[in-house]
Amino acid sequence: MLIGTQVLDELKAAGATGEVVRVADHTIRFGVSTDEGDGDEWPVIRAKMLDADVLVVATPIWMGQPASVCKMVLERLDAELGESDDEGRMLTHGKVAMVAVVGNEDGAHHTIAECLQALNDVGFSVAANAGTYWVGEAMQATDYQDLDPSPEKTTATTKTAAAYAVHLARLLKGSPFPAA
Repeated sequence: MLIGTQVLDELKAAGATGEVVRVADHTIRFGVSTDEGDGDEWPVIRAKMLDADVLVVATPIWMGQPASVCKMVLERLDAELGESDDEGRMLTHGKVAMVAVVGNEDGAHHTIAECLQALNDVGFSVAANAGTYWVGEAMQATDYQDLDPSPEKTTATTKTAAAYAVHLARLLKGSPFPAA
């Protein structure tokens, strides 16, 4: 998950702090509610997300698609459609999302678009250049985490995406969305 850590480093450089939460390391139940019970750890992750100003979804590409864990996260975020504050806004309004993708096949733009649309549907705002990615040669063994140094274009894109996300988050914090 090197690209996720690099995004976090760039967010920090832009003035935002955070942490990497690997959803795959947690027991997350399938479903579309905020708590699916029976040991579901999504409520803990959701609380961290709701405390954050910027959400980064980092995912590998599998057959041109976001990984299944990423799709499960998007499924769980569907619950946010039914959650609102005292003024009728989704709890995710005023929060910014960005996406980071790595893989050895085509599909980075598709994956970023699919994720950003889903995140926007559940209330997240999206800054310009809200996606960063690296795609290696198809059907080869080179992994992004093995590249040293990271490709200049990916590094520059990651820096821009993080800076724009933090900038938009500050703007939204200073001037929240109106009541629904």
